[in-house]
Amino acid sequence: MAETAAASTVGNDGLAALKQVALDGGLSGRTKISCAGLGERLDTSAQTASRRLQQLDDTGLLDREVLSDGQRVALTDDGAAALRREYADYRRLFEENTTLTLHGTVTSGMGEGRHYISLSGYMTQFRERLGYEPFPGTLNVDLTAESVRARGELGALKADATPIDGWEDDDRTFGPATCYAARAEAGDATYGGAHVIVPERTHHDATQLELIAPVELRDTLGIDDGDALTVRLGEA
Repeated sequence: MAETAAASTVGNDGLAALKQVALDGGLSGRTKISCAGLGERLDTSAQTASRRLQQLDDTGLLDREVLSDGQRVALTDDGAAALRREYADYRRLFEENTTLTLHGTVTSGMGEGRHYISLSGYMTQFRERLGYEPFPGTLNVDLTAESVRARGELGALKADATPIDGWEDDDRTFGPATCYAARAEAGDATYGGAHVIVPERTHHDATQLELIAPVELRDTLGIDDGDALTVRLGEA
């Protein structure tokens, strides 16, 4: 997966500590922090604050260097993604028509999408839950640095998310995925019936996005490798 299981299940205490580290400058780089000061802001003891930092470090949400007079800490990409999901949830509570816009460039994948999308265990669910049979293959997008950070908000788009269950045959098991309704735009060309698909098991990291649609998106949008693509979510 693009993010670790720990990153997606961080508890409220961990989120509170992450937020304080970010407010102290840990979102943009290493910042010096004391457990006593952090504990005071979290309304807890220095020992408890130290344990929370240790847990965040152990689960890959925080990068920590222990010094003789304190600690230098910074949020990892997974830690920042956890805060972005929390931020996205609050936006959906208090703002109307919350959307997520991601930018990137079209790239060629390794050909695995064509194989997996066509498997009957997935295709049956696509027909039933998305209402169409996807074109065999995925459109791969290399995200910009800002969009890599922003994609952590995907998990908050629950109203536009469709789960695809894992399944198994006689030889192996196949993992679940989540599909998010999306609009793809390239120049003046637009296609609104696509989905971003996020498999639980994937060779892609957080820098890449995969899209499926009932049409061949390259032909429909007139795009090729290296062309800019905008993906809008949360509008469906």
